[in-house]
Amino acid sequence: MKRRTLVRTVALAPALGQGGGAANPAEYRFAGGERGAWKVTGITAYRGANLERVERVEIAQGEATTAGARWVLRGVASNVRYATAEEARTLRARQPALGRPEATRAALIPIRKSAAWWALAQDERRAIFEETSHHTAIGLDYLPAIARRLHHSRDLGEPFDFLTWFEYAPKDEAKFDELLARLRATKEWTFVEREVDLRLERA
Repeated sequence: MKRRTLVRTVALAPALGQGGGAANPAEYRFAGGERGAWKVTGITAYRGANLERVERVEIAQGEATTAGARWVLRGVASNVRYATAEEARTLRARQPALGRPEATRAALIPIRKSAAWWALAQDERRAIFEETSHHTAIGLDYLPAIARRLHHSRDLGEPFDFLTWFEYAPKDEAKFDELLARLRATKEWTFVEREVDLRLERA
């Protein structure tokens, strides 16, 4: 049987962006308030508590300030987790860049998984994520129409474990809804205890 090589997980540095030092350049802050390049068109709690409704979302990185925001969600863009080397190569080859001129619609999906999920060993989570739920394979079906960037938040002490940012053209909104519906129907999503769906358009 062909042996798979897993992409290894790298531990996050402690207290990223905290204390008196400079913010980690890989840390992103999504600030909900009255300013920002993205106008909020809807905030829906798919599971668990919702976020406070805001007018806009600002994306900040590095030293950029988020003063005056009603809420700020932090996450670190890190390496791919759970994917095999072959899956990671395929994702890199087909994943479009963010900021395409035609991609004027976006979604921010913060998710928190249950303690039962985190109690599993990494190979058990991988089995649910890929072998059972086919997370990566489902996502590949919607490339290159939908661009994404995943942010890890759990090790920062945030209220969510992951923040995923998606961008797509208005004509591909139905495809994005279909992507979410397919993912939410998987076994992996039975471990999701809080999820908020924010829809946005470029202001």
